[in-house]
Amino acid sequence: MRYRDEAPKSLGELLNTVAGRLKKVDLRLIDEVRELWPQVVDPILAEHCRPEFVKNGVLLITVPSGAYAQRIMLEHDAILSGLARLGDRAPTALRTVLAND
Repeated sequence: MRYRDEAPKSLGELLNTVAGRLKKVDLRLIDEVRELWPQVVDPILAEHCRPEFVKNGVLLITVPSGAYAQRIMLEHDAILSGLARLGDRAPTALRTVLAND
């Protein structure tokens, strides 16, 4: 019988594992999104919220709290407009998930 590893994994590690298993995840695109991120969002959001991957046009962003998730959603249109410079590969929707650090 195999036992699961008892040590908790960080959300970033888990998301990277999942991203590697998902089809249609363009890892080059997320690098471009991360490069633009500080130019697109407020410096506080850029520091605390991290774009994780884009799948089917949805950008998944980890946030440290519900307050940051709410800010991301309030700035939804501005964020998508800022990322529009990526052309037809730009995300068309945002989704947040709480970081589990």
